Amino acid sequence: MLSYEQALETLLADASLSSGSRMRVETLDPALALGRVLVAPVCSTLAVPPADNSAMDGYALRVADLVPGALLPVSQRVPAGSVPQALAAGTAARIFTGAPIPPGADCVVMQELCEAEGDAVRIAHQAKPGENIRRAGEDIACGAEIIPAGTRLAAAHLGLIASVGIASVEVVSRLRVAVFFTGDELVMPGRPLAAGQIYNSNRYVLLGLLGRLGCQVTDLGIVPDDLEATRQALRQAAAGHDLVMTCGGVSVGEEDHVKAALQAEGSLQTWKIAIKPGKPFALGRVGATPFIGLPGNPVSSFATFRMLAEPYVRRLQGETEVLPRAVSVRADFAWPRATPLREFLRVRRNAAGGLDLFPKQGSGVLSSCAWADGLVSHPPGQVIQPGELVSYIPFND
Repeated sequence: MLSYEQALETLLADASLSSGSRMRVETLDPALALGRVLVAPVCSTLAVPPADNSAMDGYALRVADLVPGALLPVSQRVPAGSVPQALAAGTAARIFTGAPIPPGADCVVMQELCEAEGDAVRIAHQAKPGENIRRAGEDIACGAEIIPAGTRLAAAHLGLIASVGIASVEVVSRLRVAVFFTGDELVMPGRPLAAGQIYNSNRYVLLGLLGRLGCQVTDLGIVPDDLEATRQALRQAAAGHDLVMTCGGVSVGEEDHVKAALQAEGSLQTWKIAIKPGKPFALGRVGATPFIGLPGNPVSSFATFRMLAEPYVRRLQGETEVLPRAVSVRADFAWPRATPLREFLRVRRNAAGGLDLFPKQGSGVLSSCAWADGLVSHPPGQVIQPGELVSYIPFND
């Protein structure tokens, strides 16, 4: 069996090859670009701040004019957005946060250290040159790269783009993903269950996970356990889409037709990966369109999407930093049995800052995924003792 690391490396290499040939680009107002991936780096066209400005409400003055108990006439008032006059020697300027520093002033004394007396101010502080002054370009230099290509834009990125006056950005177009689900036992919610049938929970999980990544999803529904029907669904899914994804049918059972259908319509690599929950997992092509086949078991489908398919999708979207981000957190539980598999344990942060383990870790217990707020990536051949640090991957990363 492949290790988790080997499978992930192979997936990301395949996605990198596919993204270059299939990537589509559009230009958007930054306000519409939340969650989209930058095609080209964003560089500033100006310095931020554009001029020296005050970091405090207070008084701008010259350090040389400060003597113990100095009383300085207030020669001007400088609100944000104004253009100050040069500061006359021996005077102070009333200034507000963000306002430009008057020429000649070399410090700002915060108002809490000053006492206004009529049209003058008494300074009870020995300031230093540059005190409470934000220098021009201190945040961003003109021409500096402020966001690298391949970044998925968050709200702070949008504000940063706006702060340098950029009105449009080039981003990767939404990834078009076609999905379908195999199994004669599957029924949609709202219909009565006959003997041996189950509701298609994978549909809702997969649509939600892909939607979270900003994908444009086409849902082709449930496909019967029939080879020709599966081949037809694959052809339909590949037309006009950047990725085809399925749940179920990639195993070796007599009613698992995805493998044979994909081999007839394109190419297929099926892996048994040394993970739990997980195997099997499929990577392939329908014609030239990439294909990902997830296992049909609900928890296996969820876990393999988060740990394998999601990095693949993000790389297809042009994102550079796609590996699951783990942090070390204390385990407030025991996991006494070591196995040869990498296990993804459903856990949740507790009030004490540690991790609690969902009591039922079976691969059919979808309630564990709804309860959990992350996974512990537990290496093969090891046990966990309470109090040990473990590798925790939060769902909200």
